[in-house]
Amino acid sequence: MPLLTQEWLDLAFVHWAVEPSVVAGLMPSGTVPDTHEGLTYVGLVAFRMHRVGWFRLPGIPYLGSFPETNVRLYSVDAHGRRGVVFRSMDASRLLPVVLGRVGFRLPYLWSRMSVRPEGDTVTYTSTRRWPGPRGARSRITVRTGERIDEPTPLEHFLTARWGMHNMFFGGAAYLPNDHPRWPLHRARLVSCDEDLVASAGIPAPTDAPVSVLYSPGVPVRLGRPARPVTTAPAVP
Repeated sequence: MPLLTQEWLDLAFVHWAVEPSVVAGLMPSGTVPDTHEGLTYVGLVAFRMHRVGWFRLPGIPYLGSFPETNVRLYSVDAHGRRGVVFRSMDASRLLPVVLGRVGFRLPYLWSRMSVRPEGDTVTYTSTRRWPGPRGARSRITVRTGERIDEPTPLEHFLTARWGMHNMFFGGAAYLPNDHPRWPLHRARLVSCDEDLVASAGIPAPTDAPVSVLYSPGVPVRLGRPARPVTTAPAVP
């Protein structure tokens, strides 16, 4: 039985390459940066969370639906489980933010946010309210392009993630998720004004992103945290 059900809709995936050594100190105990061709990546992922629900109960229509923008890194543990590590998770509903911070020890932050589709573009805005740094912001606009029939190895690396590593109660653990294969579109970054990456303790990007993707979304089921990770693999 899933622990949580939800939908992730209207997603923009914006990624920059970084050296693994730059972010190695930000990984949870028992994990190291996952790499593709010697590099790891920082992702700015903006989307709409839709109808979060517990177990198999119907999703909550108001409190369970809200915009969210995440700063994330890529991880692998000693069991070979590849996942993501969230450095910040801005969301526009205060109650889910509090529940995520207290119940799951996730870095949720309460922000004023919007997701506005217009033609073939989508604009995502976020301004942080609490706990801080107050005023940390992002405003990104992407223009969607052609549907991707077969992702490149890098596109697969960045999106085919079936769980997250986090410091849950009792130590570092892996929270699995299950969803259909992403329907992906290539996209163009029309504009990007953000300081969420730097606010998450990662050097601010200075180059253009290496990958920009869009997805209309998928239904998702989150499982229970798996056994703690105790030993990290060798640093790539």
